[in-house]
Amino acid sequence: MAYGLYVHVPFCSTRCGYCDFNTYTPDELTRAGDAPRPGNTIDGYLSALEAELDMAAQHWDLGSVHSGRHRSGEEHFTGVNTVFFGGGTPSLLGHEGLNRALRAIQRTVGLAPGAEVTTESNPESTSPEFFERLREGGFTRVSLGMQSAAGHVLKVLERRHTPGRPVEAAREAHAAGFEHVNLDLIYGTPTETDDDLKRSVDAVLSADVDHVSAYSLIVEDGTAMARKVRRGELPRPDEDVLADRYQMIDSVLNESGMSWYEVSNWSRPGGECEHNLIYWRGGQWWGAGPGAHGCVHLRPGVDGAHDGLTRMVNAKHPARYYRALIEEHGSPVTHTEQLSSQDVYTERIMLGLRLKEGLDLSTVYGPRGANSAGAERVASEIEKYERLGLLNSRGGRVALTLEGRYLADGIVTDILLAQE
Repeated sequence: MAYGLYVHVPFCSTRCGYCDFNTYTPDELTRAGDAPRPGNTIDGYLSALEAELDMAAQHWDLGSVHSGRHRSGEEHFTGVNTVFFGGGTPSLLGHEGLNRALRAIQRTVGLAPGAEVTTESNPESTSPEFFERLREGGFTRVSLGMQSAAGHVLKVLERRHTPGRPVEAAREAHAAGFEHVNLDLIYGTPTETDDDLKRSVDAVLSADVDHVSAYSLIVEDGTAMARKVRRGELPRPDEDVLADRYQMIDSVLNESGMSWYEVSNWSRPGGECEHNLIYWRGGQWWGAGPGAHGCVHLRPGVDGAHDGLTRMVNAKHPARYYRALIEEHGSPVTHTEQLSSQDVYTERIMLGLRLKEGLDLSTVYGPRGANSAGAERVASEIEKYERLGLLNSRGGRVALTLEGRYLADGIVTDILLAQE
């Protein structure tokens, strides 16, 4: 069993036009003329995070180290296997803040030997010293937001970094001793051309990173970009164009020696993001920070604990998160949900089928058993998509083909509906 810890950092210097994440700019956190409230500051955030990590060590059923029990057949727990700082802009904490948070993790839930420790970073808020201090502090992986190498595309996305800075930052991370560096791309932005995307992918490859994430632009309700699309100022992304751009990315990355291991992620051998694999393979992770989501086994006696997994969601606003932990000495969790076997099955299909390794067919047939009517309908759906060239079944497993990756969400939906 692998254990992950996700740490959400809610701060951003500005809000990008396409972003609907749980993030806050300085203007959004303070009213004109008001002094900053403790919960809205980096120091206050870190104090609250440390308090939540103490709580995690007490509430998370991690096995013999913290519970004093060793369950039959399970390895002795030595600490979480992965840590991922996301956001928001974690690099706004500086190397001091990020290393402080990592030290708190080490003394509470603990870090397993060889643990993967990742932070997302905005290229504009990094420097050679930043990467050097993170590497010294125990970070092993960096993920940099690039989105595009075309200045006019960055302008549409309302990104503030200059086009060449992400590649420069990746090289600085390498020079500081980071073997594992990721660059994020967004494709399908209005005004982006095929040449723009090709230059972006070429720029990524020039940085010699071992991991690339590429996501199609989604116009989320409530964002500045959605308002521009609604007013006719920007066109909505075209589905056919998105499919062509995805194929371009996949082809160029394959030629460079990278291969896909999840629909939106490519890596060189050994460069896969182990933290995200915990999500996609149905593992456990604690979500710390404002608005963070987790999915864990809780210790017996803890509110919300039961025999299965519990999903937990924290208070979204930093001030409310701080108040719950520091002023009220309580829990920041605002919502819990006990996952049924059907819930676990649904998430396993939704996430696991996106992996290159696919899923064991016995898992796909679901909790009702291989002889159930639901399993027969699922088998029929799989056979249909095999005939269409969208799925492959071999060696007792089922996986997406290249063409199937374009339609992954629809295929997953049909399989889930067939099982009901």
